[in-house]
Amino acid sequence: MSNQNFSSLNLPKTQLSNLEDLGYVSMTPIQAKALPAILKGRDLLGQAQTGSGKTAAFGIGLLETIDARKFTTQSLIICPTRELADQVSKELRRLGRYIPNLKISTVCGGTPIKRQIHAMGQHAPHIAVGTPGRLLDHLERRTIDLSDVKVLVLDEADRMLDMGFADEVDEIIEYTPRKRQTLLFSATYPENIQAISRRIQYKPEMVVIEEAPAAAPKIEQSVVTLEDGRDKSDATLNLLYHYAPESTVVFCNTIASTIELAEFLQDHDIDTLALHGDLDQRERDQVLLRFSNRSCRVLVATDVAARGLDIEDLSMVINYDIPFDPEVYVHRIGRTGRAGKTGIAVSLSLAGKGHRLEEIEEYIDQDLAEISYQMLQQSKAIALIAPMQTIEINEGKKSKISAGDILGALTSRGGISGADVGKISLFPMQAYVAIKRESAEQAVDQIWNVTLKGLRCRARIVK
Repeated sequence: MSNQNFSSLNLPKTQLSNLEDLGYVSMTPIQAKALPAILKGRDLLGQAQTGSGKTAAFGIGLLETIDARKFTTQSLIICPTRELADQVSKELRRLGRYIPNLKISTVCGGTPIKRQIHAMGQHAPHIAVGTPGRLLDHLERRTIDLSDVKVLVLDEADRMLDMGFADEVDEIIEYTPRKRQTLLFSATYPENIQAISRRIQYKPEMVVIEEAPAAAPKIEQSVVTLEDGRDKSDATLNLLYHYAPESTVVFCNTIASTIELAEFLQDHDIDTLALHGDLDQRERDQVLLRFSNRSCRVLVATDVAARGLDIEDLSMVINYDIPFDPEVYVHRIGRTGRAGKTGIAVSLSLAGKGHRLEEIEEYIDQDLAEISYQMLQQSKAIALIAPMQTIEINEGKKSKISAGDILGALTSRGGISGADVGKISLFPMQAYVAIKRESAEQAVDQIWNVTLKGLRCRARIVK
């Protein structure tokens, strides 16, 4: 679009005046690309980060479809957390000031449901903004009617799916008309987002807003040359002290090295887990889950055990042992430096045994930068503690417990903030929830003191 001003859109004068009063003059990239399609009634799949102006993009569009004379719910926005739902509701109220008698309701946990039922019983909100668990609760009680919804919005859909809300979202959508406009916004575009788009949208227009110009993965590759193989554990520890990465995978060639190194790092206050072939499936699942949900800072792994490991935003890869095959090296380090971020890959090499390293440098057509081990030894010792902890709940899918039930239980009755809850993973007989470390004990107490689907549950911090 050549004209980036809101005045270039076919909007009523009252809305243009309102936007001007609110300081909206020039459109952000997501607004400029998405609004024309939204105003035409097209389904839209938008990939944009938080803070890109996407709320105004879908908000301005859906407000044009509202008939305030009808006391029915005509737009539904589903959000992953209560905090986001509150923000969206506030912004929609600002954007919708020009519509007389417009009613917007926030339908989330943390507020007694009877109060919400009373508020919506007086007359239905024109726009409902809610979280999956509480929305389903109202739908099951028949205290909200979505049969007149014209616009459905899934905001931060990737986070919603990461938190385990896929089933609840599907169930909520079943209550809406098949003939509707569906707007799906996500910061990332993984396969599960593509799959849900194929299920619920009709020929959506794809809008992608890059944070920065797309670039090839950038990985800073270097090597530390050691005189004595017994220094490898200390070198690994000092690399972690020096770089203080948020998440690291350390690759070893043997199970024994994996176990020994993980224990060594744990003894030095580094939140570390080991992933190797001697783990049974349940142990392996727990290790992968805890690393992926940020309950662990360092994962020490063998190549075979790490097959299929796909962790977003991996800061660093350390080759404790240099692989025998240069292709394996490329595969290892390719797990970092994604989404436009710079990754770090460091290999430990023994003096006089650099032939494998030479093969790798020839294969990648690049010389690895040298890091001085003496310099690393000057690194200040620090504790690398994971920001999250994982709690295990002793009930799961077989008890019909959903991610929404768990989130609602954790945040109800003065519980923890929804912002403290990370990924929720459901299994047949148990559930795992990532909780900010400082709130983990409170989360465990909260689960013990409430019911999930009428069941008294037990919870513990996984260690």
